[in-house]
Amino acid sequence: MKHAPGATGTPAAAPPVRGSSWTRAAQPTRGSSWTRDAQPARGSSWTRTAAKVSGIVTAFAVALVPAAGTALAATSAAEPTTAAYVVRVQPGAMSQVESAVRSTGGTVTRRMTALQTLTTQLSPAAAAALRGHAAVASVVGNVQVKLAASDYQPANDAGSLHNVRAQISATATATTGRGVDVALIDSGISPVPGLDLRRVVNGPDLSFESTNDDLRYRDTIGHGTHMAGIILGRDQGAALDGSTPSAFVGVAPGARLISLKVADARGASDVTQVLAAIDWVISHRQDEGLNIKVLNLSFGTDSKQSYEIDPLAHAVEVAWAQGITVVTSAGNTGSSLGRLTAPAVDPFVIAVGASDSQGTISAADDTVASFSARGDGVRNPDLLAPGRSIQSLRVPGSYVDAKHGESGKIGERFFRGSGTSQAAAVVSGAAALLLSQRPGLSPDQVKAALKQGARPLPGVDATAQGAGLLDLGRSAAINPGNAPQRFALSSGTGSIDGSRGSMRLSYQGKVLDGERDIHGKKYSAKRLAKERAKAESWDDGTWNETEWTGSSWAGSSWAGSSWAGSSWAGSSWAGSSWAGSSWATGTWTGSSWAGSSWAGSSWAGSSWAGSSWAGSSWAGSSWASSSWS
Repeated sequence: MKHAPGATGTPAAAPPVRGSSWTRAAQPTRGSSWTRDAQPARGSSWTRTAAKVSGIVTAFAVALVPAAGTALAATSAAEPTTAAYVVRVQPGAMSQVESAVRSTGGTVTRRMTALQTLTTQLSPAAAAALRGHAAVASVVGNVQVKLAASDYQPANDAGSLHNVRAQISATATATTGRGVDVALIDSGISPVPGLDLRRVVNGPDLSFESTNDDLRYRDTIGHGTHMAGIILGRDQGAALDGSTPSAFVGVAPGARLISLKVADARGASDVTQVLAAIDWVISHRQDEGLNIKVLNLSFGTDSKQSYEIDPLAHAVEVAWAQGITVVTSAGNTGSSLGRLTAPAVDPFVIAVGASDSQGTISAADDTVASFSARGDGVRNPDLLAPGRSIQSLRVPGSYVDAKHGESGKIGERFFRGSGTSQAAAVVSGAAALLLSQRPGLSPDQVKAALKQGARPLPGVDATAQGAGLLDLGRSAAINPGNAPQRFALSSGTGSIDGSRGSMRLSYQGKVLDGERDIHGKKYSAKRLAKERAKAESWDDGTWNETEWTGSSWAGSSWAGSSWAGSSWAGSSWAGSSWAGSSWATGTWTGSSWAGSSWAGSSWAGSSWAGSSWAGSSWAGSSWASSSWS
């Protein structure tokens, strides 16, 4: 496959040096960034620029200060014996809540900053007092223990796919998703046990790893495979109805997945890569042998641009108009941003928030996850789906596995993830089930059925929950009628830089900004909006007048697009170290965004800013610990 032809006459940068390390700024502040040290690793790296932008999507949100009079008195020495509790903290208030725990006579046994969670030893009275603290999201008994692979019982795990399926009544449609193709624009897929490779097709790899034969299509971070497992994972021989608790079965195991990779091992991806992927789905949705009816996009930026002109909003609207039900994550900004992330802010598509099971299998105590983005009262999440500590497939050796394996791994095969990413994947599977049951439903009708069937959570504002918690048992029985949506349409003629918000990539201090794509090619919003509306923005392997992929993707030839029986070969990626900082492949030879393309042909070795998915434009909030948090 041909990618990004090299430019001529471009001066080559000095060869980067392998073995350098990633460091965090000493004081992680709002808008702070990850940077590479003076010795860039082989393959050089992408870093998140320090965007000092109000409302930046970041894990380090402004601390919530408790109201006057909420200081907690120390408990007396006569209090009952302490017990283990998990305390979830409002964004940015870790130190404040730690002090509050100590003031009650309790102790902090573990601090999980990425999850905004403390595990503690508290007396019952102290736990009750903390629940009233303004900076505390919840206090629950830490009753779950870390389980070895042989001990893991999905039936007893509130976040297992077995219990998620039961909670949303996944069997209500009496279908499996068969006949429906779900496009997943994410970080690729890895062939791990639990994914039927006969039901996975690789679309084009548009990521910075696409020219590396060892990394192309593969999920080097672990996010895309986690989403895929939720949508349609299935253990070999497992009943499609998920009736066996010990078997891993996703929401719509009979559906087929079309994987488009746009993010690399550190999550690096620009809005133009995502746009190219959406446009490819629009152009190829009904190629011979394809029937793309659902698009999962667990991605979001903190763009302040109106959806009515935004190119990203325009792209998802065109997909919607072409009969594709677009499911997006609402974002993991809690109430700090004051709105949903883009493109979820577009009112046509389905914006999904995350519910929190509180560690119990019963839905009676479910609430909205503290990280789930709140709307502004005009555009709110459409509905909620389970999104806290969700079990799905692990990619051994991937970046999140190396970084968060101790806290997130369940045995050898599974991993926990928390975020509106996971919630969106649940809804994408649900949409596939509805469309398998009633293939003639339009995207507007699918959205109406899901919203009308949702169960409102008592005492929760609509800005947090929308219509309520997904319930396919109710949605499957609803006749939504025509259910047309009459919002103003996006023209797509706004700024591509505005779509990025504060999510910027940089190379050796040079920021990718302005109206240009990752090749440095000018992005003409007006021209591409016209081409997109006609499903003509892709011409063979060319998008925005630059060759991104080989011409085999243009028609009905899918040779080489499937895994063809390949299997996972181990925990390392062809010698590349994802836990460390070295990379096994070539280097960039361009040093600026001025040219129409990079002089080098290798994109591998890029990296993303941040210690976890929390705060990145990919909307996975965190990789959860083995205890409920």
